[in-house]
Amino acid sequence: MLVSSWSFGQEQTYSFTLQEAIDFALKNNYSAINADRDVLDAQKQKWETIATGLPQISGAVSYQNLLIQQVVQLPGEIIPDGEPGTFVEVVFGQPQQVNAAATLRQQLFDGSYIVGVQATKAFLSYSANNKEKTEQEVRKAVVEAYGNVLLAEESVVILEKNKATLEKNLFETTKIYENGLGDEESVDQLQITLSGVENQLKNAIRLKDITHQMLNLIMGIALDAPTKLEEDLDNLAQRQIDLNLLESELNIENNVDYKLITNLNEQRYFEWKLAKSRALPTLNAFATYGGLSFGEEFSFFDNGQEWFEFSTIGVDLNIPIFSSFKRSASTQRAKIALEKAKTQLTETQEQIRLQLENAKSNYTLAIEQYDTSKNNLNLAERIENKNQIKYFEGIASSFELRQAQTQLYTAQNEYLQSMVEVINKKTELEIILNE
Repeated sequence: MLVSSWSFGQEQTYSFTLQEAIDFALKNNYSAINADRDVLDAQKQKWETIATGLPQISGAVSYQNLLIQQVVQLPGEIIPDGEPGTFVEVVFGQPQQVNAAATLRQQLFDGSYIVGVQATKAFLSYSANNKEKTEQEVRKAVVEAYGNVLLAEESVVILEKNKATLEKNLFETTKIYENGLGDEESVDQLQITLSGVENQLKNAIRLKDITHQMLNLIMGIALDAPTKLEEDLDNLAQRQIDLNLLESELNIENNVDYKLITNLNEQRYFEWKLAKSRALPTLNAFATYGGLSFGEEFSFFDNGQEWFEFSTIGVDLNIPIFSSFKRSASTQRAKIALEKAKTQLTETQEQIRLQLENAKSNYTLAIEQYDTSKNNLNLAERIENKNQIKYFEGIASSFELRQAQTQLYTAQNEYLQSMVEVINKKTELEIILNE
């Protein structure tokens, strides 16, 4: 029981491969959750539009208490013994009245309703495509954040290794100087290099924590929740090298940006049809049934209270005749918006093709830089190792050793960055191809 209680008291630790992180984020990312809600909202809006053309029933109850009833003067001749030229004051009705009625309305014809129902399909398509766009953005964000965490972790490991090597070099050089076999400048050179690496290490440790929090935020996890990554940066980068991807042909209809601009064209088309439909007449039918009751006192719920029924059926026909060319201007504006959307569609098609070529070029460059930086790192390690041997044998100066060390640190950083670039650039290319 104690062990069980202790286990439940521990904070949950998350562990992810890159694909597991993407799958988790697609379900728990805040934007992804709201994108699902947008699709559900679009479905409800579709029914809201359809329901406006279905029977509508409404009820109304009104109560009036005439505190001071209106007096009407009538000619005196209407009553017995009334004299001509005189008037009789008469009050019609009783002071309290209740009117209860229910009305059924049915739309028979409305051009805007027909267009609205047609437009709901396009709106649902837009919501689905927007959700897909959000999922792509989440996927890209997870890949970048995941790579940044691995980069930060690798940076810490490399900088700790560099620091340990420099501390050993500094210790040995200091002993040589203290024994009178070296110069003070060599000690100072190594101290400068060590101080720089120590600062970089402190910064890398801070960045490691920040990148973990960034990944947690994107995945919809508490910022401080422990998260462990199962991938190795080098192995992940090598798996992301796929030269066959560079030969992929673009099916532009699969591209999400193309889908969204197509949705915009559909929307503008239905807006144009809606503007034209406002010149058509509208026809509605209605039926009303209700009852009236009167009384000197409020006794409408008593047994025996008399109610007077009434019922009405009819139709409303509304015919637009002349609007001082307002409807015409509105229709022309909608037509202009549609033509603009068509131009945007053509522009987007060309932009997507350009983005594809640019993404392929960037992905190719990232692979080439990865290979180059990997070779450069091996060379820089060999050069730095040789200079260390030469330095302690008295053949190379401390300045030459520092140059070799600085070159090594630059090569290490470029190698780490090149691996992240391979991962990110492949993701960008896959998004354009929607693979």
